Amino acid sequence: MAYKEEAGVVVDALSAYLDASRSSAGGSGSEVPVIRQRPLGEVIEGLELAELARNGGLMGERLGRFVDEYLLGTTRLHAPTFMAHQVAPPHESGSLGALIDGLTNNAMAIYEMGPAAASIEYFVINWMLEKAGWIPAPTCQLPQRWAEEFGGGVLTHGGSLANLTALLAARNAAAPESWEEGVPKDLVLLAPASSHYSVARSTSILGLGQRGLALLPVDREGRVIPQGVTETIQSLRRVGKRPFALVANCCQTANGLYDPLGELAEICSSEEVWLHVDGAHGAGVLLSSKLRHLLSGIESANSLTWDAHKMLRAPTLCAALLTRRHQWIDSVFQQDASYLFHDKEMPGFDFGSRTVECTKAGLGLRFFMVLGALGEQALGRYVEQQYALAQEAWQFISERPGFSCAVRPDSNILCFRVDGNDEFQLAVRDRLLAQGDFYISSAVTCGARYLRLVLINPETRLSHVEDLIRSIEQIVQSW
Repeated sequence: MAYKEEAGVVVDALSAYLDASRSSAGGSGSEVPVIRQRPLGEVIEGLELAELARNGGLMGERLGRFVDEYLLGTTRLHAPTFMAHQVAPPHESGSLGALIDGLTNNAMAIYEMGPAAASIEYFVINWMLEKAGWIPAPTCQLPQRWAEEFGGGVLTHGGSLANLTALLAARNAAAPESWEEGVPKDLVLLAPASSHYSVARSTSILGLGQRGLALLPVDREGRVIPQGVTETIQSLRRVGKRPFALVANCCQTANGLYDPLGELAEICSSEEVWLHVDGAHGAGVLLSSKLRHLLSGIESANSLTWDAHKMLRAPTLCAALLTRRHQWIDSVFQQDASYLFHDKEMPGFDFGSRTVECTKAGLGLRFFMVLGALGEQALGRYVEQQYALAQEAWQFISERPGFSCAVRPDSNILCFRVDGNDEFQLAVRDRLLAQGDFYISSAVTCGARYLRLVLINPETRLSHVEDLIRSIEQIVQSW
């Protein structure tokens, strides 16, 4: 079967899937559930995986049946009742970028392996640097001659890798001998307990161990208290420790609140501590003149994580690590691979020296196809729309008898509870997911377990939130 015909089968199925998902309005008895969790063995059997693995034949009508069966087992992010996680319902243009990259398969960490993909990544990094208020890299100068203090960056397969790479850069800046001699025992990373788990994970990967992570003072809502940061730094130094970096949440994963970045930037500058901003979810406000104040102080930060597969509507995965000075990321890794790194004509740029990954997909294309289709102003309006929807939902839920919200949201993440203990929140969620009409998540914040909305789907309206709350009320009443 010709590729064009096979692709047509898949595209037709995906197009019908997209239309059905978007038209789903939730509610009892919906023909298109947003989530349908069949037992794993049943899914494997329904897809006939064992028989296909033995005999092949996944083409023609068999391919069509397989795709249809596969789509039955997917969670429909494009349904307006998807409100669960920080993963975007991708714009369809982004999925075309993933299709192009999947077929061309250019491992573009080395320029000669994917000149177009590498060039797009270079442009995307520069575009993000400009949005952060940092100086973009030149396009007409060979890397060997770079001495100027402009920004740098790389796209990674996820924010966890971006955070790890940023903290590697911070460690190397504080202790350049670490690569050859190992990590000094006195290094300490500063972060609030409300940070994404990848921060604590990175601490151990870096060789610091969990003892090398010092938790910053936070308020009841998980925001860093600036007044306590300087004392934390100085008290660590008094016992022979060397705080080398501080992580600011912009925004928190659990409840979507932003740390006071401006104050933290002043402290880090004064104390000569690297400031890394985990803006994986919240850096999208850089596209909005109304919301940019939430990242006031970003100009002075050393590094920034920004996930395009969250609030920029790219398919997973597409995350950026940006550094205010390119030298900081260019010196993260030291490698010797004669088949890759040697004297050669360099009309472009090799990203391989900036990333953990050697083989790297053309991630920039996935995002640029969205940016090129919508434009940055439309993306900025999307961020504003979703943040405004969270405010409306907070107002509605706060006034509903039997419900309470953890905090007034800074972003498009909203945590709320029904009357009852922590176990009851999870029980309500389980029953809701079993019905399949709504998909929400849960998190611990402010000392308790909450139900959690991530209002990331541009098709979601306040009416969908209202329907969700009524469904939860019916579940509670039927207990």
